[in-house]
Amino acid sequence: MWNKIGRIVTLVAERLDIEPEKAFDVFYESKTCERLHDPQDYLYLMGDLYIVDELVTELQNK
Repeated sequence: MWNKIGRIVTLVAERLDIEPEKAFDVFYESKTCERLHDPQDYLYLMGDLYIVDELVTELQNK
């Protein structure tokens, strides 16, 4: 799972044009991250880009 999170954080940093450290914080403070770690949600089965899209949608809806 750490490799997946690393890839997601890298993609978030690129998508939002922010530093990777900031992307890490944004991701870990999100509902998307909670969902990724919830075995009942099955988000962990989705591709990295799909998860990034979910996070961006979450941020836009805040």
